[in-house]
Amino acid sequence: MRDQQPSPGSPARRLSTKETAELLGVKPETVYAYVSRGQLSSRREPGGRASTFDAGEVEALARRNRREAVGTSGSGGDLSVRTRITLIEKDRYFFRGVDATELAARHSYEEVAEWLWTGRMTPGVALTAPEATVAVARRAVDALPEHTSPTDRLRVATIASAAEDPLRFDLSEDAVLGTARVLIPTLVAALPVQRERRHDDGPLAHRLWRRLTGIDPSDAALRVLDTALALLVDHDLAASTLAVRLAASARAHAYAAVSAGLGVLEGPLHGASSGLAHRMLLDVLDQGTAVPVIADELRAGRRIPGLGHRLYQGEDPRARVLFGLLEEVPRAEPALLAARDIVATTARHAPLHANVDLALAVFTASCGMPATAGETIFAVARTAGWIAHALEEYGERPLRMRPSGHYIGPKPPQPLPE
Repeated sequence: MRDQQPSPGSPARRLSTKETAELLGVKPETVYAYVSRGQLSSRREPGGRASTFDAGEVEALARRNRREAVGTSGSGGDLSVRTRITLIEKDRYFFRGVDATELAARHSYEEVAEWLWTGRMTPGVALTAPEATVAVARRAVDALPEHTSPTDRLRVATIASAAEDPLRFDLSEDAVLGTARVLIPTLVAALPVQRERRHDDGPLAHRLWRRLTGIDPSDAALRVLDTALALLVDHDLAASTLAVRLAASARAHAYAAVSAGLGVLEGPLHGASSGLAHRMLLDVLDQGTAVPVIADELRAGRRIPGLGHRLYQGEDPRARVLFGLLEEVPRAEPALLAARDIVATTARHAPLHANVDLALAVFTASCGMPATAGETIFAVARTAGWIAHALEEYGERPLRMRPSGHYIGPKPPQPLPE
């Protein structure tokens, strides 16, 4: 029998927690979070133990959520998604309200990742993976051709890890966090090793180093790598992160969401940008000056890689931190001088600041790493941020990110084609 609508003057109908959660498209726990934040009021009926909610108040919150969840400005502005993870403003960026550069300077990548996921700092936390999961991912990656890109290797390792995990469709917070803590070290362990060692343990940056170069690392160089991972863990709604949130909105499991991010990351305007800067830097080192290299780039109609960022008017704060740390790495001095020459030469016509891609290029070029190493660092680091965004999206209304197409084709109805 259908519920009767309340007649004028009668009390408004009350909703159960389950009904409220269904109407809002969230989990029951999120309903109580709304209550704790003052966005909903609850009450217990006489003789009852469960909370009830005013139907009108719930409907008003649902409408507000729909408006705020995904919106465009009246002038057709950018997609906007509510998030509590990263804020970028005034040439600074913050993870859950804390300056990201200070976090990266004082904490390891693993600790920053945990902060991003949980809002709690866990000193000394380590990320490890079961041997069985690593073995499956390695077999899948080893079957690929030698010329396979690092991002393709990571994507295959992600898919293999998903196939090994029978609980991958559990989207509860604990399950997704468990996935994150296993997937990231698995991705690193699945990459081909450049220098063999008896043990493959220690901080994640140490394990990743062996997959990027055969050169023995100094403490200063390892610190650059660990800090780079922490700095790159998230950067608000970059293109790859938006892809992750779209996948999570459709309730794809965490492995699938990460795979979506890796697919977008491979574009030359995103994760692969540091590789272009790396190659340009080697050309400058080879020629001894940036002038002919910059001239060739501009003559070919290409933008200068490693310079400028649409979110920062001044210097990219990530680049500033990494350049400072690279000053402590003696072998990085020639590449640092070449990077400064690139910035100074370009500044004659366009005052662009160095971005994190150029800083990564200095690091990879000076440590005997291939041009693709920056992309690998970026992808491993950003996996933690993607999972943080997927977790946040799982708490929102499903399929909320469904923009409408602006049709500009022939006006229907058109005759059937012959």
